[in-house]
Amino acid sequence: MQLYQRAEELIPGGTQLISRRPSRFAYGVSPVYAVRGQGSRIWDVDGNEYIDWVSGVGAIILGYADPTVDAAVKKQIGQGTVYSINHPLELELAEFLTDSIPCAEMVRYAKGGGEACAIAVRIARGATGRDKVLFCGYHGWHDWYLAANLSEEAALTPHLFSGIEPIGVPQGLRGTAIPFPYGDLNALKQKLQEHHSEIAAVIMEPLRSEEPPDGYLAEVRQLASQHNIVLIFDEVSTGFRPSAEGVQPVVGVTPDMAVFAKSLSNGYPMAAVVGKREVMEIAARIFVSSTYWSDTIGLRAALTTLQEVRRRHVPDAIQSLGRRIKSKLNEMGKTCNLPVTCEGVDFHPQLRFLVEDALLQSQLATLYIQEMAKRGCHGYPSFYLNAAQDEDDLEQTFQSANEVFSLIAQGLKDENIDSLLECELRQDAFQRLVR
Repeated sequence: MQLYQRAEELIPGGTQLISRRPSRFAYGVSPVYAVRGQGSRIWDVDGNEYIDWVSGVGAIILGYADPTVDAAVKKQIGQGTVYSINHPLELELAEFLTDSIPCAEMVRYAKGGGEACAIAVRIARGATGRDKVLFCGYHGWHDWYLAANLSEEAALTPHLFSGIEPIGVPQGLRGTAIPFPYGDLNALKQKLQEHHSEIAAVIMEPLRSEEPPDGYLAEVRQLASQHNIVLIFDEVSTGFRPSAEGVQPVVGVTPDMAVFAKSLSNGYPMAAVVGKREVMEIAARIFVSSTYWSDTIGLRAALTTLQEVRRRHVPDAIQSLGRRIKSKLNEMGKTCNLPVTCEGVDFHPQLRFLVEDALLQSQLATLYIQEMAKRGCHGYPSFYLNAAQDEDDLEQTFQSANEVFSLIAQGLKDENIDSLLECELRQDAFQRLVR
């Protein structure tokens, strides 16, 4: 906490990523600064060890300091990382991606998910000659996206978080980014009718932690095709946890473009924009360019990570782990007579406290985070899984959760939840529409 107080004086907002702010967890109880990560665990600056159920905010899919990926990267570093000309790795990774991902026929690179989404939107605008974008979900910090809040103060509230001000976003972008609610086809049709022939792209998270309604994504695909609109799947958060080919084979829908980052490279900065040739080829004439997009560290890390995801059958292992977590926590909740459920897709289980009062919900979630942290389990009321999490982690987590569930249940019975909290309520900064 002393480090964080210093950081607030030097770093606007205290951190570079909102999801890393200590207020997102149990402020003053949860760890704030890590100095080491290995496998499924992290160690903070005070020497405390934790199972990290956030997995580097989704970036870690194989485990921290994975020996195979790190060895490949270290070898590459010895041969140079950035040159005045290109490296064959750029082509090798592109070939791997186009062989793996259904919509991928051409590839451009970037370093982060938000940046890659901005590139995808620019390409879609270039391919269609139109300006407006319909979006659903969270797609980063760039002007094209935050422009939604120029038109309506609460436009991003269901997709990002409430109260965001579009400071620094040009007023001229007003009306160019238009949100639509997930799962509501009529709402999407209405937006398409209102802005007929003006929409360049529909960009959306196809799913996050719950399955889409039956037939929904197929209908979105059909609508985009009918209106000659580029359909972009933002697969940054889901990545390669649903399958080694991403989410497209799982949902049975192929977009025109897709965006990847996070689990693409197991913690090394790397992102990719992939898509059909008829859409992507315009990028040869669009100015999207950066020195570090094709550095060999990111390329090598991504190629090795994807090869290992496939070789180790990581999606199957992660989803099996998630099913066990859901089953066991639901069983324990019933045993403790606690109104809680663990649900959602197998690769990203979510805890939900079944109480009507919103304040009490927030208190219970904060208390859960607080007490789990005390027992060496760092995370949200959810689980971002990776391949290094094992039986020892499950045993410790289940034992901890059983104790915490019992404590919360007793607190509800005694009506003294507030007195059990040792910190302020967590700030649930990302109230995403696609949960």
